[in-house]
Amino acid sequence: MANYWWVNHKQTVRMERDGGYLWSPREKANGHQNQFYDNMRRVRPGDAVVSYADAVVGAVGIVTDVAVAAPKPEAFGLRGEHWATEGWLVPVSWSQLAKPFSPAQNLADIAPLLPETHSPIRAATGHGNQGAYLAEISEALFSEVLRLGNAPSVGSLQRRADDRPSVSFIAQLETEIEKELAQSSDLSTTEREQVILARRGQGTFRKNVSEYESACRCTGIAIPGLLIASHIKPWRACSNAVERLDGSNGLLLSPSADYLFDLGFISFSDGGDILFSEAIAEVEFSRLGIRQKNVGSFLTTQKMYLDYHRRNIYRG
Repeated sequence: MANYWWVNHKQTVRMERDGGYLWSPREKANGHQNQFYDNMRRVRPGDAVVSYADAVVGAVGIVTDVAVAAPKPEAFGLRGEHWATEGWLVPVSWSQLAKPFSPAQNLADIAPLLPETHSPIRAATGHGNQGAYLAEISEALFSEVLRLGNAPSVGSLQRRADDRPSVSFIAQLETEIEKELAQSSDLSTTEREQVILARRGQGTFRKNVSEYESACRCTGIAIPGLLIASHIKPWRACSNAVERLDGSNGLLLSPSADYLFDLGFISFSDGGDILFSEAIAEVEFSRLGIRQKNVGSFLTTQKMYLDYHRRNIYRG
């Protein structure tokens, strides 16, 4: 069942609509949690989004994939200078409204449908609420937006989203980072080569991981050719070459376990308990070969990276 959202993105609306995504920091500049940012991890493929900027609702969209941990897009430039550089990115297929409209000028229709708490706009004026980014709204409010904007039905928007080529935003982000690293003057030629190979779990990184790990923690598979050297703190999120090549920042995993771990559907406690996301039924984990409850202890250096994974990648 789809959920419905409203995003206020005045500063970044052009970049996000043109780029086909939403992006927010993980937390406020003071380090405190923010419900509007936390909502980024709650969205699911098929959810519908209203785009509001410059006092006008100008587009609606369909979420095409779950949120991924991602650095602030380069396209933002100097916008949001006070924002943290790490955040959440949600891919969205946007459609411009045939009739963009002002909520303030249609307040009688919209105000009764606004959420009582964490509303994206003020019921009294129709203006955007300060600090509100992504807010959950009702199906009734989304339907009213479609009516006022002379937009197609949700089903039509969904079909339009399905017809567009699927884009791997993780791959796109990592390709951009790889290009920057390839031109970096801070690394030697050999270091650049090894850091880029590490993106794919190859080279020095795989060798370093193999000094700590010899089999998939989740399935027990120990055939090297069937194992992927997977970063615990994702390659795209590492702050330097040391983290990207650190053997403690890696696990040898089977392809299915690597996929689940990379997208945050599983993680590990410091004591080795597998943490399963509620987003997938437990029986499905078993079908993918993830049957163990505890995978053994981790090194102190690995626990540092696992803490990052639990806080920033794991979906809970």
